Amino acid sequence: MGWHGETLVGFDLETTGTEPLEARIVTAAVVEVRGGDVLDRRDWLADPGIRIPAQASAIHGISNERATAEGRPVREVADELADTLVGHWARGVPVVAYNASFDLTLLTAELRRHGLPGLSERLGGAPIGPVVDPYTIDRAVDPYRRGKRNLEAVCAEYGVVLDGAHQAAADALAAVLVACAIAERHASVAALTPGELHERQVGWYARWAADFQGFLRRKGTPDAVIDPAWPLRGHVPAGTAGAAPAGTAPVGAAAGGGAAPAAAIPGAPEPAVTPAGG
Repeated sequence: MGWHGETLVGFDLETTGTEPLEARIVTAAVVEVRGGDVLDRRDWLADPGIRIPAQASAIHGISNERATAEGRPVREVADELADTLVGHWARGVPVVAYNASFDLTLLTAELRRHGLPGLSERLGGAPIGPVVDPYTIDRAVDPYRRGKRNLEAVCAEYGVVLDGAHQAAADALAAVLVACAIAERHASVAALTPGELHERQVGWYARWAADFQGFLRRKGTPDAVIDPAWPLRGHVPAGTAGAAPAGTAPVGAAAGGGAAPAAAIPGAPEPAVTPAGG
């Protein structure tokens, strides 16, 4: 049947903001799925150590008061979450995340901020993966479809019911179901191994980034830089407190992991931007 008929792990973060080097984890979920059935689920609520902006709280529903009263220290949450993902990768299970480069870069920044081993370090220096990103895949297999490509819109396109958008567990499950639906619709995607699909996404994302960067520069932003790296953005400095890489002109993001709004400029390739949390 292909990789989409095997066990997959959905992953999503809800966060304090839109810049992965600055934002902090508020909630997280890892959902193990096979054949559309949930086999296991883990949820985390963190005290991010900074105030959650009202705009982010309005998206995911977690207030500062609740995060402070009920959340665990974000250092503990990031450490456990990293171990959980690495445990699945060590067993060869693909991790599915919508707009994966946001969530994985943010998690990596949290780990480095707190002096914890990174994802690759926990794998003995091996590259992370396989990762399946329905956002990147959908954009590659259906590049000319009009309209938004946020998680809600792509769920509608593929007939996936999304209950509780911007709740980490709901978004993580939806990401898996969308990935499977894409594979069902596109035999060329289903035929790949998880490792082959991971490598294809590296190329698809880099090609999109180059196209979008060129578009922005032609349209009057000559210093625009779109990081082509996937599934981790290219520069996550140790001890990062949030500064973006020098020389970059970030393209608008909304707080959090999964969903990416449609391009702000008609006719532009769609930007890899994310609302606060999936």
